[in-house]
Order: sequence, then structure tokens, then C-alpha cells
Amino acid sequence: MARPRSFDEKQVLNAVRDQFWDAGYAATSLEDLMRVSGLGKGSLYAAFGDKRQLFLRALRGYTDDNHRRLREALAEAPRALDALRMLLEAPTDDPTGTRRGCLMANSTCELGNADPEVLDHAHRTYETSTALIGDCVARAQREGDLPAGADPIALARALLAAQQGLVFMSRTGMDAATLTATARSLAAQLLPDPSGD
Repeated sequence: MARPRSFDEKQVLNAVRDQFWDAGYAATSLEDLMRVSGLGKGSLYAAFGDKRQLFLRALRGYTDDNHRRLREALAEAPRALDALRMLLEAPTDDPTGTRRGCLMANSTCELGNADPEVLDHAHRTYETSTALIGDCVARAQREGDLPAGADPIALARALLAAQQGLVFMSRTGMDAATLTATARSLAAQLLPDPSGD
């Protein structure tokens, strides 16, 4: 009879995700994965497969968690426009100071040209994010806070591109004040007040 697993799978995947997030895929060794997970090679690979499979599993968990948080944040805001502005300002609010960026974007830059599965996952991730943001844009239009004639998906793509650009700029060491001013400038341009105020 197989022994039951004596470790918390979610905890292990979170530790592995953070290792890949901090160091990248190529720079993460098997020894790193064993160290952060607390598991031996046999246990690690028996539970999750090889390094690539472990990485893909951690990446899927990361994007699933991000989409859940995005969905909740957009839905919970009293006004959709506030949620969209918060989306742009989120990269400027990193209390940890680590500025690791987005694991999905980092992984796409590192592996997208070499790994079609990572590229496909990135495409699906950004399409899902775009759809969620597009729903929020449509809500803001219904609430009268955005021009009714704007294409919600086109605006959602522009907002996502701006937000990801801010994430990237934060990784360059841009100071918080400049980053915040840039986010506010983007919000003013992409989310105009239909009343003109």
C-alpha cells in the first residue's frame, strides 16, 4: 500500500513558485527546489514530475490565483471606474519592496520563444485577464463613468498593456513617486471622465 503524502501540496507549490519567481526557470536548480520544498528528489518528482512539469504546475497555480483575485477586486469595488484605476495603480503599491514583477510576464520573456506550452499559457492568461477587465469596463459604461461608445475589449487590452508596462518599469528601479505619477497619467488618458470634469 502506498504511503499517504506527509506534506502540504499547496505549501510546496507556493514555495517552488516563489523560487522560480525570484530566480527564473533556468537559474533554478534541482537543489534549489529540494531546499525550498523540503522534499527529496524522489518525493518531489514522484508528486509533481520533472522540473518543467513542476514549473508549469506552479505557473498555472499562480495565474489561477491572480485571476481569482482580479475577479474579486473588480467585482467588489463600489464603482467599476475605481476598480480600473486601482488596476493601474497596483504595480506602484508594493509594500515588500521586492518588485519581482509578474511571474507570467517574466516566464514569457524567459521561455516564450523556446517553450510553446508557456507561450500558449501566456496567451490564454492574457485573454482571460482581458475578458475580466472588459467586463469591468462595460460595467463602468453602464454606470456612466466611461464613454458609452468605447469598445470594452479594446480598452481592456490597453489597460492591461499599461498595467504590465508599469510592472516592468517598477522592476527597473523607478522610484515610487515617478511610478505613481505615471500610473495616474495613464489613468487620466485611458479612463477619461465622460463629463469632462
